[in-house]
Amino acid sequence: MALLEVKNVKKIYTTRFGGNKVEALRDVNFSVEPGEYVAIMGPSGSGKTTLMNILGGLDVPDSGALWIKNTSLKDLSKEQRTIFRRRNIGFVFQQYNLIPSLNIRENIVLPLRLDGRTIDLDFFEEIVAILGLQDKLDRFPSTLSGGQQQRAAIARALLMKPAIVLADEPTGNLDSVTSMEVVALLKSCAFRFHQTVLVVTHQEEVAQMADRIIRMSDGKICVTNSMDY
Repeated sequence: MALLEVKNVKKIYTTRFGGNKVEALRDVNFSVEPGEYVAIMGPSGSGKTTLMNILGGLDVPDSGALWIKNTSLKDLSKEQRTIFRRRNIGFVFQQYNLIPSLNIRENIVLPLRLDGRTIDLDFFEEIVAILGLQDKLDRFPSTLSGGQQQRAAIARALLMKPAIVLADEPTGNLDSVTSMEVVALLKSCAFRFHQTVLVVTHQEEVAQMADRIIRMSDGKICVTNSMDY
């Protein structure tokens, strides 16, 4: 059974100036299986960001449906979506979104503390070891490189044990070498913990590391490629 299922999703925006209607998403259909690592690619304006916002429960489609763990996000209230998102969806952003006044340890455990959940210390130690953060936990974000900050952001997302991790241009602020290192670590963690990951990227070499690539154009899915190794 699919962990994530998207059916006939449409999203239309009205431009601020002129009142023109823009179809950001047009009859989008796809599913993601548990443990799959999927990349979404497409040019600017293809609908990638709109799709990620809907998948993350930050927005709702005008029509169509979206299920994560058999839960229809469209049928949840705004408050219910917030709770569902916090407990089931891990986010990794281009800008890292670490809190400057908290050290790396505090940043990683913050979502669990906000949700009132107990921290699995063994799992925490395993994640930070894999991501090479053991000696960085007492440091603050401003003292770390971009790659190190992104590794902390990945640890924060994984520690929640979410149903799915959504990574939006996670290598957008990193150089090519660091990008590949970070993506390799993300994929390694996904495989080790059987974590489902959906990553939006404009970098072909990053997408090639996925199990499957979904290519978008003009608000539609135009190609889906399974990767053979």
